[in-house]
Amino acid sequence: MTNTVSIREVAPRDGLQNEEPIPTDNKVRLIDALSRTGVRRIEAVSFVHPRAIPQMADADEVWARSWHNPDVRYSALIPNTRGAERAIRAGFKEIEVVVSASDTHNRRNLNRSTEESLDDITGLIPLIHEAGAKLEVIVATSFGCPFEGDIDPKRVASIVERVRADGADRIAFGDTTGMATPRRVRDLLSEVRPDLLHFHNTRGTGLANVLTALDLGITEFDASVGGIGGCPYAPGASGNIATEEVVHMLEDMGIDTGIDLEELIRVAELAEGLLGRTLPSGVLRAGPRARLV
Repeated sequence: MTNTVSIREVAPRDGLQNEEPIPTDNKVRLIDALSRTGVRRIEAVSFVHPRAIPQMADADEVWARSWHNPDVRYSALIPNTRGAERAIRAGFKEIEVVVSASDTHNRRNLNRSTEESLDDITGLIPLIHEAGAKLEVIVATSFGCPFEGDIDPKRVASIVERVRADGADRIAFGDTTGMATPRRVRDLLSEVRPDLLHFHNTRGTGLANVLTALDLGITEFDASVGGIGGCPYAPGASGNIATEEVVHMLEDMGIDTGIDLEELIRVAELAEGLLGRTLPSGVLRAGPRARLV
């Protein structure tokens, strides 16, 4: 098994998009605090129409006011060409776009079919590359869809084959509503492999899925401090895996993430205060196993 794992912190974008909108100042505080934890990748904002995701309406201001740690790679999510142009103007060199393996979810999320989204991505790739940036394609509902049920791994593989042929730089698989289990992870990864995995803990299988993927050689994962996040266009899509829970488990296994766990827990406490509700992370509640009372 690997000795190192790379974690992309997604709370500022994926986490906050499923919460009640919070002030710009608080979003900046969260990004700045995360930038001091040792995490090397942060998904900072998404450039989406405010009618679609009002929580991201201030994305330009949040990014302009945030501290950009030179040791951290920051990325932005975009839905279309207009979003890509905004991300490029803001100076992002790592950009993400989502397409759902489920056609129904894609229509709910993006108001177009999966095939239409793939056509859009074909046009986005040269635009992003010409700006000196890289594009990651996130295949949502890779492990199942609340509208369509199980997703055939071969369908996910066909999407990956197309976007790689079109020039996508990276591929991620999203467990949009927490339908992944270790069995489903093995089934999909035996068919096609991504660069990164994005798991939810909606049904309590998040860490088990991470362990399964590690056994299969995957070393890059998304996680969200405090376990916040989800998809506003899919019922029951609460609960990204909590960053501090992943780091706590990996640290005990001798796997290095470069992240300061105690500092990360302090950021989870900050996030809980900013959101004004109890967050689902067990490590936030109980602390690390080695912490004495």
